[in-house]
Amino acid sequence: MRATNRRAVIAGVYNTRQARRLEGETSRSLMVEAVQGALDDAGLELPEVDGISSGADGTSLIYDLRVGPAWQGSDFGIGMFAEAAAAVERGMAEVIVLVAGQAGAYTDHGATAPWTRPENEFVAPWGMFTAAEFALIARRHMEVFGTTREQLSRVAATIRNNGDRNPQAVYYGRGPFKPEDITASRPIAEPFHLLDCSMTSEGGCAAVVTTAERAAALRRKPVHVLGAGVDFFGPSYQFPPSWDLRGRRDSTSNGQVGARAADLAFRQAGLHRDDVDVLELYDPFSFEIIRQLEALGFCPEGEGGPFVEDGRIEPTGSHPVTTDGGLMSFSHAGANPQMMQRVIRGVQQIRGDAGPSQVPDARVALCTAGGAGALFSGVILLGDEAS
Repeated sequence: MRATNRRAVIAGVYNTRQARRLEGETSRSLMVEAVQGALDDAGLELPEVDGISSGADGTSLIYDLRVGPAWQGSDFGIGMFAEAAAAVERGMAEVIVLVAGQAGAYTDHGATAPWTRPENEFVAPWGMFTAAEFALIARRHMEVFGTTREQLSRVAATIRNNGDRNPQAVYYGRGPFKPEDITASRPIAEPFHLLDCSMTSEGGCAAVVTTAERAAALRRKPVHVLGAGVDFFGPSYQFPPSWDLRGRRDSTSNGQVGARAADLAFRQAGLHRDDVDVLELYDPFSFEIIRQLEALGFCPEGEGGPFVEDGRIEPTGSHPVTTDGGLMSFSHAGANPQMMQRVIRGVQQIRGDAGPSQVPDARVALCTAGGAGALFSGVILLGDEAS
């Protein structure tokens, strides 16, 4: 049983400027700025930090920032938040900063981004790349369940319009978009068109995880980590994509990647799907939103297409999704920042500072990262009070 005063909360968040290219910046300079920004948001100072989570960069950051000896995280994406929350609740650290940033990695703009074309046996010899892997799964869903081109376009238009309204988004002011605008953009990998796909950009971000007791005296309203789960089906982009690649199915799970993680998160939180006010879903491609709505249990399998119609996923709808513009419009800065930013947006929604796309009275946010094409998924539930 967790002690109430040691329950993990997110006390501060920060995004650096996000842009297609940030001249003069490096991944490290963005990370240092993000760390200080998140600490300022929380009302903390660097000497109070005794934990860093930044994947492979964690050890060098502990040294460079002179915060050691300190706890170091090893996970990435949403797993970083789950791992940091567990460390705080078990007393291994008091103040953990999670940080990521990327600049200068995508220089060959004549090809797709380097992280979309890993050199594995089903990629390099055959010209496979990330968009094609996700596209094959989307095409199968269309054939089996009748998902339509219009439904994919409606998802993309909704998310891109969220970014159009967000002054911090890379594609701020580029809209508004109608579904037919998405369909009219050039083809990339059937059934995806250009505006179905995430962009590439540069930027950094950070978040501060601490205890509820510590956060009570800090600057910002704390956001509680209510539950989390992570699923893996295998190494990302190493094996050929298949809609039929499933895990255990039972009366509560359809076996899709993310289904088990969601069930775990809801059980930990003691919440139900109807308790969720906002869905900050990972959006590498338009269809992945439809798939996640099914996998996470918000609609039955095969009904994700009709579910996204009639404004249901817009900020004023019953299930608002990806309200900052996501990877399609807000930012897609390499591997780790884009995943962390789903959680940062969930925090902003719960705190009520999500700007023009604020969901009224948002108290519970569900955030995801990863997807079917990547063979992994992370799910985290955030709330304005402990469950």
